[in-house]
Amino acid sequence: MPPTKLPQPHHLLLPPIQQTIRLTFNYPVHFTTGLFNPDNPLLAQILTSHTDLHPKRAIAIIDDGVSTHHPHLLSQLTHYAHHHAFTLCTDPIIVPGGEAAKNDPALPQNLLQIIHQTGLCRHSYLLAIGGGALLDLVGYIAAIAHRGIRLIRIPTTVLAQNDSGIGVKNSINAFNKKNFLGTFAPPAAVLNDFNFLNTLNLRDWRSGIAEAIKVALIKDAAFFDFITTHTDALNQRDAIAMQRLIYRCAQLHLNHIATSGDPFEAGSSRPLDFGHWAAHRLEHLTQYRLRHGEAVAIGIALDSTYSYLSQRLSLPAWQRILQTLKAIGFSLYVPELAKHLTPDHPQSLFRGLSEFQEHLGGELTITLLSDIGHSIEVHTVDLPLYQQAVSILQTIEQSCT
Repeated sequence: MPPTKLPQPHHLLLPPIQQTIRLTFNYPVHFTTGLFNPDNPLLAQILTSHTDLHPKRAIAIIDDGVSTHHPHLLSQLTHYAHHHAFTLCTDPIIVPGGEAAKNDPALPQNLLQIIHQTGLCRHSYLLAIGGGALLDLVGYIAAIAHRGIRLIRIPTTVLAQNDSGIGVKNSINAFNKKNFLGTFAPPAAVLNDFNFLNTLNLRDWRSGIAEAIKVALIKDAAFFDFITTHTDALNQRDAIAMQRLIYRCAQLHLNHIATSGDPFEAGSSRPLDFGHWAAHRLEHLTQYRLRHGEAVAIGIALDSTYSYLSQRLSLPAWQRILQTLKAIGFSLYVPELAKHLTPDHPQSLFRGLSEFQEHLGGELTITLLSDIGHSIEVHTVDLPLYQQAVSILQTIEQSCT
């Protein structure tokens, strides 16, 4: 008698349900002056632009550097709220600016506690007024409280107005890694007030130009031409030249976010972070002595030099890039760049490559240049060639001092 044939187990009893969700995000980026002048209706119009009928309630969180250089800002904001009939649920909250805003693990919890105590809801607003680090922090808080409170970014630095303040990323630092905790959450609006730039010191004025150079190098040769022909005006703090730079830089960044097909960086490619694998590492190695833009300028110089040494970028293009960075006033080298050139050393610059890959996931993807205005992506690097690039930058910097 043949053995009884047992039925085969059915692991899939029912077919899977495949769901696709398509979302459209809209947020305006405005350029203005005198944002908190009661005669300027822009902020009030943004607060009333949504159709819900809830009273407009908000909390303002301000970079301490901004409040120091603009001592009347708090009273102006209070007067503006009264004039336009929206409620500030607390006095404006002053928090540290710069990377200190992203490095203190107690600060997010403190801000969330205030949101809880004031009863802010998802129809309410957080007004983030400050530089890129402050905007990152408040954006992160806005995204996780109630799964999302409306965020209005009010960038006050060149770097924040032309890059970090206009995108969809929010983050804080953790575990000695930049931007380890974060979200992708577009703001409700971005309001750039050019008047805030008048009180920037020279380092902060210059720092944001690095991101403009970056996006010009990978996307727009004509924009790079504009920067090179306006270096004197930018160095002399010409307001019109800076406004034109900020506007075009913001335009290019926003266009990439909207049309790249990967606004929330689900893949392994991140071309807008040209020069940033080294920049993020240098910020950490210098204990944030370097401004973000200063570190990006060195990262651009390093990756441009590597592009030249690997025969991807021509000699004249490479020389022009370094000359422009120097003409703006950037250093191309700091000692931390060359202290430990073996990637297994805990203080090595080249640990930034593995951290960059870990942050994105997937295979290593580094953006390099084939020409000014044209980028390419590579997935492996020649470490000795990068070490040679470091040596070249050190030699160039020493010859200029």
